Amino acid sequence: MSTLPLPDAPALRTRRRRNRLRVLLYLSPGLVGFAVFLIYPLAMTVWLSFTNSNMFSPAQFVGLRNYRFMLDSDPQLWQAVRNTGWLVVIMVPAQVLFALGVAMVTARLKAGAGLFRTLFYLPALAPPVAATVAFVCLFNPASGPVNHLLGLFGIQGPLWFDSPTWSKPALTLLSLWGSGTVMVIFLAALLDVPAEQYEAAELDGANPWQRFRYVTLPAISPVVLFASVTGVIAALQYFTQAVVAANVANGSIQAAPGYPDGSTMTFPEELYTAGFNQFHAGYACAMAVVLFVVAMACTLVLLRRASGYDPQHTQESPL
Repeated sequence: MSTLPLPDAPALRTRRRRNRLRVLLYLSPGLVGFAVFLIYPLAMTVWLSFTNSNMFSPAQFVGLRNYRFMLDSDPQLWQAVRNTGWLVVIMVPAQVLFALGVAMVTARLKAGAGLFRTLFYLPALAPPVAATVAFVCLFNPASGPVNHLLGLFGIQGPLWFDSPTWSKPALTLLSLWGSGTVMVIFLAALLDVPAEQYEAAELDGANPWQRFRYVTLPAISPVVLFASVTGVIAALQYFTQAVVAANVANGSIQAAPGYPDGSTMTFPEELYTAGFNQFHAGYACAMAVVLFVVAMACTLVLLRRASGYDPQHTQESPL
């Protein structure tokens, strides 16, 4: 019985080296872009966070002074932290639940399903600035149609974006209005759940809530995790809608940050104010590092909780 000759060791090492070089050559555009547009800016941000820099004169190393000022001396920071935390705790779950509810309703429609899906998805296609301007005009306490409709039912409409109490709930309604992308993702996941599982659960006597808990939820749990993680990251970076809503509601492009009364001041807006209005680039970089660490920590917590979630155990119905 004949055997194939084995290649000698030097030739094999040369071939592997050429394969590695070929792979690196194909990956080089992506690696260069990753290094230039992510690694370098991230490293420079961390370095500048330990300096006193105004983006014009040479940076001076000050150690942890920026971080100490952030914790002890910034009078507006903690209000921005509370507002951002409110958005993470209230707005993100509301957006996920609303998108899931709309997806479940549209998945069950027989007639006109395409029309309703299009209507729910259309607001997500609007640019954030244009959508925010239109939404604020709809909720204008004096001339907006929302308060006019509430008045027809004898309800005194609130001031919405002009009220410190209602400004964040109004921003939450804005996020629900533009949750079409999340709705489409949930819809695709729901339509992918095998119908046989629903039929088997129904034969076992499961009611609608039990079918959702033991069939639907385990099947779409990866999509729920994805929507939660991306929603938390987006809430931590919430900037455009808050700034545009404050300016439109105040009727000025130079409204006080966080109008009204700092109720819409978010952490990214405070970061922007420190870096580009007050030219405290070192302090702004320190805030950016903290924001990155918090976003990473929230993501790891969500992933860790999801890793402890056992769909097979959840599917064990008591029926």
